Amino acid sequence: MDRKEILRQKKRIVIKVGTTTITYEETGNINLEKLEKFVRILINLRNKGKEVIVVSSGAVGVGRAALGLDKRPDTEAAKQACAAVGQARLMMIYEKLFNEYSQLTAQVLLTKESVTNEECRKNAKRTFDELFRMNVVPIVNENDAISVDELAYGNFGDNDTLAANVAEMVGADLLILMSDIEGLYTDDPKQNPRARFIHTVVRIDEKLERMAKGASSDFGTGGMSTKVNAAKIVTSSGADMVIASGDNIYAINDIMAGKKIGTLFLSKEHGKAVEDELSPERAQFRRQSKKARKSENQRSSEDGRFL
Repeated sequence: MDRKEILRQKKRIVIKVGTTTITYEETGNINLEKLEKFVRILINLRNKGKEVIVVSSGAVGVGRAALGLDKRPDTEAAKQACAAVGQARLMMIYEKLFNEYSQLTAQVLLTKESVTNEECRKNAKRTFDELFRMNVVPIVNENDAISVDELAYGNFGDNDTLAANVAEMVGADLLILMSDIEGLYTDDPKQNPRARFIHTVVRIDEKLERMAKGASSDFGTGGMSTKVNAAKIVTSSGADMVIASGDNIYAINDIMAGKKIGTLFLSKEHGKAVEDELSPERAQFRRQSKKARKSENQRSSEDGRFL
């Protein structure tokens, strides 16, 4: 089974959009043009018979902009206040955009207790199942206004982990993480020009986790390490996951068509007949390597003549 066949047959899909995907970095305001395109993509997926859940970041940034704060909140109380203001505004915009296509949405705010407490988890899953039955698109975020220092259960810490937990809870087939990271490399490409892009990951091992720790994101709360941890949660539940850049929101369509966009993490079931796939080495380094081998062979020949 190839990548195209694996992705085209997905039925229930969770898509997480990061703060940098849906807001302007300079102001923290919503990028309405991109968000409108995103909603249109989701409606088309629904028209194809797919079930979609949105896990949306951006509440704190939107709230900060609305409150006129010129920098990220320093205290947890200020962050919670920004989240409370921003979440209402963010949801209002989603509702308005989805309403243009007569699509109902529902706001679902979760805490860590929602997925770690057995009774809460059952209730949350029943809610999602009923929303699917009613053809409603759930829009999910962490309940930042109350969950930031939750003593009993902790907090998600980033929406990558939240999205992975939601995907596991609802029995999703696929999780797509759209962020400022285009995928996983064998090393930090900013530091190592020989770093190769990883198209497909069959198994997450210690070597891969070390690669993830070496990569970082300049914006948002979730770097590559959190995304690999999310992949561990999702793939162990039998689903697949894709990390892709949110710069081009239409990349979601390419992902669903099976094109080599981002890094695909395969579940154990789909990874049986597939191997890890890396991009080729850059041509300039292949030439350097070939030149080095040629030089080494010449030295070996010269050494042989003097024996």
